[in-house]
Amino acid sequence: QVQVVESGGGLVQPGGSLRLSCKASGIIFTIYHMGWYRQTPGKERELVAGITAGGSTSYGDSVKGRFTISRDNAKSTISLQMNSLKPEDTAVYYCNTFSGATKGAWGQGTQVTVSS
Repeated sequence: QVQVVESGGGLVQPGGSLRLSCKASGIIFTIYHMGWYRQTPGKERELVAGITAGGSTSYGDSVKGRFTISRDNAKSTISLQMNSLKPEDTAVYYCNTFSGATKGAWGQGTQVTVSS
């Protein structure tokens, strides 16, 4: 039922910036906790940044101070502003509800590649 569409990924040089966007549908967006996740081959999918229905944010240690998550309830979207990108940030990035993540329901994601 939940539908998410991620966009904004691409190729960027180390130190550069990208802004990812996610449009959600099929849910009452305002009541869901949302997050950005990423996955690299050989590694567990990890929560990069989360934002609760009330707007409280949290970040993984590896991205704190560099990434900012936000939500626009009127548009049912979340965004991830990524600054000072590092090669180790290279991954497929996914947005999801917290409940969707626990159920293993994922969209197509968007590829972020940080390389010189």
